[in-house]
Amino acid sequence: MKNITVQELNTKIQNGEKLVLLDVREDHERTEFNIGGIHIPLGKVQTFQLEDIEEHKEDEVVVYCRSGRRSMMAGMMLEQVGFKDVANLEGGMLAWQEAKL
Repeated sequence: MKNITVQELNTKIQNGEKLVLLDVREDHERTEFNIGGIHIPLGKVQTFQLEDIEEHKEDEVVVYCRSGRRSMMAGMMLEQVGFKDVANLEGGMLAWQEAKL
């Protein structure tokens, strides 16, 4: 699994690149601040409830959480079940907000 910075991700989004954003935070965290994407809390990823993203195994998937720790775990699990191009957002939403993007 690779890492991606908030600046790199923002550039990809601004350029309209094809990627899948996966938010693995809890519901209450997502309501506070989010950048969109598919919402599957880490607990569901851990139990492989991945129906919402199953068709994206060949696509670039950028996983994010609050700080980057949960998304790193989720990314490793996605790779174990066959996702080919997974990236963890370094620093998560804290870094995104700090960068004021």
